Amino acid sequence: MESDKPAPPSTRRIAIDPVTRVEGHGKITLLIDDNNHIVEARFHIVEFRGFEKFIQGRPYWEVPFLVQRLCGICPVSHQLAAAKAVDQIAGSRELTPTATKLRRLLHFGQMLQSHALHFFHLSSPDFLFGFGGDPKLRNIAGVLEQFPEIALQGVKLRKYGQSIIEVITGKRIHGTGTVPGGMNKSVTAIERDTLLAGIGDILQWSQDAVALNEHIHTAHPEHRDFGTLPSHYLSMTGTRGELEFYHGGLRARAADGSDIFDQFDYCGYQQILKEEVRSWSYLKFPYFSALGTALGWYRVGPLARINNCDRIITPRAEAARWRFKACGFGGPVHDTLAYHWARMIELLHCAESIHTLLHDPDITGTDLLADKDHRRPQGIGVIEAPRGTLFHHYHVNDEGLVTQANLIVSTTSNNQAMNESVRVVANRYLNGHEITATLLNHLEVAVRAYDPCLSCATHALGKMPLQVTLQHIDGAVIHQLTKKADGVIQ
Repeated sequence: MESDKPAPPSTRRIAIDPVTRVEGHGKITLLIDDNNHIVEARFHIVEFRGFEKFIQGRPYWEVPFLVQRLCGICPVSHQLAAAKAVDQIAGSRELTPTATKLRRLLHFGQMLQSHALHFFHLSSPDFLFGFGGDPKLRNIAGVLEQFPEIALQGVKLRKYGQSIIEVITGKRIHGTGTVPGGMNKSVTAIERDTLLAGIGDILQWSQDAVALNEHIHTAHPEHRDFGTLPSHYLSMTGTRGELEFYHGGLRARAADGSDIFDQFDYCGYQQILKEEVRSWSYLKFPYFSALGTALGWYRVGPLARINNCDRIITPRAEAARWRFKACGFGGPVHDTLAYHWARMIELLHCAESIHTLLHDPDITGTDLLADKDHRRPQGIGVIEAPRGTLFHHYHVNDEGLVTQANLIVSTTSNNQAMNESVRVVANRYLNGHEITATLLNHLEVAVRAYDPCLSCATHALGKMPLQVTLQHIDGAVIHQLTKKADGVIQ
């Protein structure tokens, strides 16, 4: 576990600020001694966005559209998690088949476009040019120049996912769509047929993306140990253990593959999860309460979901899962860089699921709203967002105004794991060596594997650690005050 103690005076500090090719703003700091040995490595979230506070006092039915402003990359994830919570508050027990399938189609479109964005635009340069490749090429512009077919497939995959979002919500970013107990519009036959016209290419490109990532991971044995660490995993699964993104029970597995709990009702999440605040980050540190802060941290997202599920209901993705599973030699795959491979398996599952839903006659149905009974004082919505399990929890008063909100965002759950991976990479690749820009990129590669969305994740339970430093023009520290997370000023 990380310590909040100040660094010894003999250490030097090196910062990567900001971490590049991720969504949001964060930094990595290294403390090294005079022999270039790593004393400490941390991944910091340095921005703060208080959505949990400023939605208080707003009508509950506005919440799905307010919270999606957390992010321009995964707004649908927040809208859907909040909508599921709002359904409960409004007294809607079960949505109509059309509303449920429209939400699922919307979610698959979101997962597709987000996964495509992350691999093709943000991470593929590291694998196509090498971690130490020329930084002038190691970016999306370089991929477009040197690997135009791969780059264009990524662009078109993302465009297709956004087209689904636009059809259902009216806009590619920050649309509407959900209402308490259902959806506000149906999909027309013309809109469905337009989407069907491109699905063949999407299926092929998704399968190609899986093959590319499988080859990258298996052809480079050094990737197996890069930032790799045994960990627990948390995800949602269906009632038969299948991969599930929209609705299911919570499953946690230990590093050895044994179940910690299974099919746990997510409405009781506070019984199994706790959150810790540390003074050097605006990002919370969740953990399994039964295991404590030292042993209870876990990972979420594609790696967790593919490790945790027993099967995938779409055939191409299921075949890919079996090949992925073989890398675990009978247990979970702990390779951090395998996140990318798992992410593309999910991309393929989304493409197959979209193909199936577009042939479902319920998609063009007009029965969009469920019956309602009495209103409830709170609602909890949980989905699997692109980056992992996402929790939205709201309390409302008799007037329907939000009085309390708690969000556990996917990247938040990966917080400790990202710090652990950064430390493992720093100790292996940087310890005792002269620190260069090429070596520093290894740390960013470790962080990018988790596809962190730092804008979504910046919450601190209402406690904002703050440090004010007065420096002389020559850089000497004249005075420094720190307000810790517990409010104590030093």
